[in-house]
Amino acid sequence: METDVAGIQETTSGPNISEIQRKQQFTGTVVKTTLAGALVDIGLDTPGVVHISQLQAEPVNRVEDVVQPGQQVDVWVQRVVPKKNRIELTMIKPLALEWRDIEKDMVLKGTVTRLEKFGAFVEIGAERPGLVHISEMTYGYIKDPSEVVKQGDEIEVKVLNVNRQKRQIKLSMKALEEPPIKEVKESKAPKKAEASVSEAEEPKEEPVPTAMEIALREAMERSKEKHPERQTEKERRKPTASNNELEQILARTLQHKVKTK
Repeated sequence: METDVAGIQETTSGPNISEIQRKQQFTGTVVKTTLAGALVDIGLDTPGVVHISQLQAEPVNRVEDVVQPGQQVDVWVQRVVPKKNRIELTMIKPLALEWRDIEKDMVLKGTVTRLEKFGAFVEIGAERPGLVHISEMTYGYIKDPSEVVKQGDEIEVKVLNVNRQKRQIKLSMKALEEPPIKEVKESKAPKKAEASVSEAEEPKEEPVPTAMEIALREAMERSKEKHPERQTEKERRKPTASNNELEQILARTLQHKVKTK
């Protein structure tokens, strides 16, 4: 919307008006004031116009309460209309970032303005601060944002998301950090080897004797008790007989018992 300032006449257009860029800063001199604003010479062929609403952020009742003719002021280009030889200025410092300028994945520098339990607000030059949630501060666990930053710290952040409708800016600090190296899990092969070693070290259980072996042993014990003189020292040292031999001895013992009966 074009701003009209009553009572201020503009001079003839100069060759440099097309070179003026939006948000460009100048130091100029107030040449005239009216009820609607002020005319400021910024060193070009075409003077700039400052509307009364652009003299300061707070409401202004009279232009003369803020500026006077001959006063030097800092101004920024708000709008340029070359066809009408018009340069609209503002004495309110413009935002470094407007909503249309903020994009996802942008890397910005900002200042921590406020800490909350859930995160930190960071001034990045936009209409309102962005939020770095506590989960986006670092890869490690933290209980409170004050463990990482404090108010007034200048930090670098990355834009995660911009919601222009809700005027929300989500930022991240850890997105600019190198992610921690994950520990390599131990292979399963050594564990199997360890298990094999453990199994080898475990004592093996002795086999349970059969009923025939038990009966044979009892028969041999009784035979030794009846005829101890028949057992020589060499026989005492002999190892236990095999199952086949034991079965043969048991069979002969049983036959002997039948004959004696």
